[in-house]
Amino acid sequence: MTQHIVEAAPATRPAGSTAWWRDAVIYQVYVRSFADGDGDGIGDLSGIRARLPYLAGLGVDALWITPFYTSPMADFGYDVADHRDVDPIFGTLDDARALVGEAHELGLRVIVDVVPNHTSDRHAWFQEALEAPAGSAARARYIFRDGRGDDGALPPNDWESVFGGPAWTRVPDGQWYLHLFAPEQPDLNWENPEVRADFADVLRFWLDIGVDGFRVDVAHGMVKAPGLPDVGHTGQVTMLGRQVLPYFDQDGVHEIHRSWRRLLDSYDGERIAVAEAWAPTQERLAMYVRPDELHQAFNFHYLTADWDAGVKREIIDESLRTNGMVGAPATWVLSNHDVKRHVTRYGDGEVGLRRARAAALLMLALPGSAYIYQGEELGLNEVLDLPEQYLQDPQRARDPESGRDGCRVPLPWSGDEPPFGFGAGGSWLPIPPAWKDLTVERQSADPDSMLALYRTALRIRREHPALGDGELRWLVGQPGALVFSRDPADPDAPRLTCAVNMGSRTVRIPAYGRVLLASGPIRPDGDCVVLPPDTAVWCEVTPATGGNGARGR
Repeated sequence: MTQHIVEAAPATRPAGSTAWWRDAVIYQVYVRSFADGDGDGIGDLSGIRARLPYLAGLGVDALWITPFYTSPMADFGYDVADHRDVDPIFGTLDDARALVGEAHELGLRVIVDVVPNHTSDRHAWFQEALEAPAGSAARARYIFRDGRGDDGALPPNDWESVFGGPAWTRVPDGQWYLHLFAPEQPDLNWENPEVRADFADVLRFWLDIGVDGFRVDVAHGMVKAPGLPDVGHTGQVTMLGRQVLPYFDQDGVHEIHRSWRRLLDSYDGERIAVAEAWAPTQERLAMYVRPDELHQAFNFHYLTADWDAGVKREIIDESLRTNGMVGAPATWVLSNHDVKRHVTRYGDGEVGLRRARAAALLMLALPGSAYIYQGEELGLNEVLDLPEQYLQDPQRARDPESGRDGCRVPLPWSGDEPPFGFGAGGSWLPIPPAWKDLTVERQSADPDSMLALYRTALRIRREHPALGDGELRWLVGQPGALVFSRDPADPDAPRLTCAVNMGSRTVRIPAYGRVLLASGPIRPDGDCVVLPPDTAVWCEVTPATGGNGARGR
């Protein structure tokens, strides 16, 4: 059996059997790089609207759109100057309203970013603060402090920016303001009732337009430690080049999230919030998704895991355990707009691609919700050789090794030459000519492509009664392999088994029924399946047909 994809028509999960967000597959749209509708070389809302049928056909449940608000783009939109308007390079408020409506017509939900830790330094509030004196109400919306040392010439404490260097910038009258990210991103003072009231109004503004939820940027950062004490910068945990800094993840953030949950619950339609929270342990992360707080939190511990069966299993177990303690679904993610694409992280070239195919089946078989970063369904690799003149990421300016431009290269849609249908006016980052074989157009015609694999896997996941929300049961597997069963709530419905060989040698596993889908070539061997390295397979067994039920923890 060398065929990669075996078509199947499993039973359909009953409609409404779970809250939509508990097992949703959510597609991340990085606006600048998804599709360009007006021909200026930068992706925009009209480009997204034109490609909504593609997302519906892919089989995802929702799209999460990165910031498109008014911004000077010091951090590509995460420096927001007006939370209630659309930046002209991305379109208009009418485009945003139309996008939400058209997505809903196609059965897609829409999640937008909210950036509450900081604003742009061009925000009207901050401009007012710069003009106001020390101790004024305008400055109280942000975190201004007097400096230390002679004439206040030293920063108020030893805190460092995530992007490198001091987290403080001095203004002409001698005071300093806090920015945990770029100097163009001053931190808001969440002890100020005016800040809390304004952000509640921002959420209502977009909920009234019809969005289905929010991805909360830096959900762990808004509340600062009382007195802003020095931290010494020892014993910090680093994840994906980001430090889980000791002044993040303060307990006070949880009351903010509780107030937002009450606001979301006051709207019809199960509106949700997803935390981008960097926490040092899974237990701390689970606090963000307690029943009266946010609905989901990104699982960066899974994202950072090496391609190793033992490591993956440990994180899967810990994620399910800690989320289960608070009744929340686990989330799974392989890439996003801040990290190297996982094809490259997993080895690049043919090895990276094989592992990425297997990783997709593993992720989509796990209990909970999955996130797909645009282009991973095409098998896109990190672009490591962008010309210097195109590199624009502010994080790279402070740390050349951590630039994020390479994972933000625009998508290839069609044709044989760049910009591959991205837009009529080129692309803001150059698309590699080698991606001509990775376009949506080319892969749509290839039944063995990465895109075909994702489309089939997402269809099976949506239809199969054992996938999505629920539990996982580990089965006995050979060293280097993960094997688990997903059992449906209905004992008369078929179950699904997922096996992934992460080792360096070919393994034999029990067939566990008929093959539904495989990430690469496999073959039968008696009552077993021969699984090469870096390959995953889904098998289905029905109560009527039975199957190898070898069990283990």
